[in-house]
Amino acid sequence: MAKAIHTMIRVLDEDLSVAFYRDAFGLTQSDRLDFDDFTLVYLWNEEAGHELELTINKARTEPYDLGDGYGHMAFSVDDLDAEHARFEAAGYAPRKIVEFERDGVLIARFFFVADPDGYQIEVLQRSGRFA
Repeated sequence: MAKAIHTMIRVLDEDLSVAFYRDAFGLTQSDRLDFDDFTLVYLWNEEAGHELELTINKARTEPYDLGDGYGHMAFSVDDLDAEHARFEAAGYAPRKIVEFERDGVLIARFFFVADPDGYQIEVLQRSGRFA
Protein backbone atom coordinates (compact mmCIF):
# COMPACT_ATOMS: atom_id res chain seq x y z
CA MET A 1 0.00 0.00 0.00
CA ALA A 2 1.34 3.43 -0.89
CA LYS A 3 1.86 5.98 1.89
CA ALA A 4 1.67 9.72 1.24
CA ILE A 5 4.83 11.27 2.69
CA HIS A 6 4.98 14.91 1.62
CA THR A 7 3.41 17.71 -0.36
CA MET A 8 5.74 20.06 -2.26
CA ILE A 9 5.19 23.72 -3.03
CA ARG A 10 7.58 26.23 -4.59
CA VAL A 11 8.16 29.35 -2.51
CA LEU A 12 9.98 32.59 -3.20
CA ASP A 13 11.25 33.55 0.28
CA GLU A 14 12.43 30.68 2.49
CA ASP A 15 12.51 32.68 5.73
CA LEU A 16 9.06 34.20 5.22
CA SER A 17 7.50 30.82 4.35
CA VAL A 18 9.19 28.92 7.20
CA ALA A 19 8.03 31.60 9.66
CA PHE A 20 4.46 31.50 8.32
CA TYR A 21 4.10 27.71 8.58
CA ARG A 22 5.78 27.71 12.01
CA ASP A 23 3.61 30.46 13.45
CA ALA A 24 0.35 29.51 11.71
CA PHE A 25 0.47 25.71 11.99
CA GLY A 26 3.27 24.80 14.39
CA LEU A 27 5.39 23.18 11.67
CA THR A 28 9.09 22.92 12.36
CA GLN A 29 11.98 22.03 10.13
CA SER A 30 12.72 18.32 10.01
CA ASP A 31 15.38 18.55 7.29
CA ARG A 32 17.05 21.00 4.93
CA LEU A 33 18.89 19.98 1.79
CA ASP A 34 20.90 22.69 0.07
CA PHE A 35 21.98 22.27 -3.58
CA ASP A 36 23.69 24.65 -6.01
CA ASP A 37 20.50 25.83 -7.69
CA PHE A 38 17.79 25.10 -5.12
CA THR A 39 17.07 24.27 -1.49
CA LEU A 40 14.55 21.80 -0.08
CA VAL A 41 13.12 22.48 3.37
CA TYR A 42 10.95 19.83 5.03
CA LEU A 43 8.45 20.91 7.68
CA TRP A 44 6.33 18.77 9.98
CA ASN A 45 4.71 18.54 13.40
CA GLU A 46 3.88 15.67 15.73
CA GLU A 47 0.20 15.71 14.74
CA ALA A 48 0.88 14.07 11.37
CA GLY A 49 3.41 11.90 9.59
CA HIS A 50 3.03 13.95 6.41
CA GLU A 51 5.61 16.62 5.65
CA LEU A 52 5.43 19.87 3.70
CA GLU A 53 8.38 20.26 1.33
CA LEU A 54 9.26 23.84 0.42
CA THR A 55 11.33 24.16 -2.76
CA ILE A 56 13.29 27.38 -3.07
CA ASN A 57 14.84 27.96 -6.51
CA LYS A 58 17.78 30.26 -5.80
CA ALA A 59 17.71 32.20 -9.08
CA ARG A 60 13.98 32.90 -8.84
CA THR A 61 13.02 36.54 -8.22
CA GLU A 62 9.42 36.64 -9.46
CA PRO A 63 6.40 35.15 -7.65
CA TYR A 64 5.15 31.85 -9.04
CA ASP A 65 2.05 31.77 -11.24
CA LEU A 66 -0.32 29.51 -9.32
CA GLY A 67 -2.58 29.07 -12.32
CA ASP A 68 -6.33 28.90 -12.37
CA GLY A 69 -6.72 25.36 -11.03
CA TYR A 70 -8.30 25.31 -7.59
CA GLY A 71 -6.17 23.39 -5.16
CA HIS A 72 -5.32 23.60 -1.49
CA MET A 73 -3.86 21.81 1.50
CA ALA A 74 -5.78 21.44 4.75
CA PHE A 75 -5.05 21.38 8.47
CA SER A 76 -7.50 20.39 11.21
CA VAL A 77 -7.65 22.19 14.56
CA ASP A 78 -9.43 21.66 17.88
CA ASP A 79 -10.95 25.13 18.16
CA LEU A 80 -11.68 26.75 14.81
CA ASP A 81 -13.00 30.01 16.28
CA ALA A 82 -9.88 30.49 18.43
CA GLU A 83 -7.61 29.74 15.46
CA HIS A 84 -9.51 32.18 13.25
CA ALA A 85 -9.09 34.89 15.89
CA ARG A 86 -5.38 34.03 16.28
CA PHE A 87 -4.86 34.24 12.51
CA GLU A 88 -6.62 37.63 12.40
CA ALA A 89 -4.46 38.92 15.28
CA ALA A 90 -1.33 37.71 13.47
CA GLY A 91 -2.33 39.67 10.36
CA TYR A 92 -2.85 36.60 8.14
CA ALA A 93 -6.24 37.87 6.88
CA PRO A 94 -8.21 34.61 7.08
CA ARG A 95 -11.45 34.46 5.14
CA LYS A 96 -14.72 34.10 7.03
CA ILE A 97 -15.70 30.84 8.72
CA VAL A 98 -17.99 28.73 6.56
CA GLU A 99 -20.38 26.00 7.68
CA PHE A 100 -20.77 23.36 4.99
CA GLU A 101 -24.00 21.36 5.27
CA ARG A 102 -25.66 18.60 3.29
CA ASP A 103 -29.29 17.65 3.84
CA GLY A 104 -29.33 19.79 6.99
CA VAL A 105 -26.34 17.97 8.50
CA LEU A 106 -23.14 19.88 9.29
CA ILE A 107 -20.32 18.30 7.29
CA ALA A 108 -17.55 20.76 8.09
CA ARG A 109 -16.69 24.16 9.56
CA PHE A 110 -13.68 25.83 8.00
CA PHE A 111 -11.93 28.94 6.76
CA PHE A 112 -9.26 29.57 4.17
CA VAL A 113 -6.05 31.57 4.50
CA ALA A 114 -3.32 32.28 1.96
CA ASP A 115 0.36 31.70 2.67
CA PRO A 116 3.01 34.28 1.64
CA ASP A 117 3.11 32.86 -1.91
CA GLY A 118 -0.68 32.82 -2.32
CA TYR A 119 -1.25 29.10 -1.77
CA GLN A 120 -4.69 28.52 -0.26
CA ILE A 121 -4.86 26.59 3.02
CA GLU A 122 -8.08 25.24 4.48
CA VAL A 123 -8.33 25.19 8.27
CA LEU A 124 -11.05 22.77 9.45
CA GLN A 125 -12.67 22.15 12.82
CA ARG A 126 -11.71 18.65 13.98
CA SER A 127 -14.77 16.45 13.74
CA GLY A 128 -16.13 13.57 11.69
CA ARG A 129 -13.82 12.62 8.85
CA PHE A 130 -11.64 15.64 9.64
CA ALA A 131 -10.74 14.57 13.17
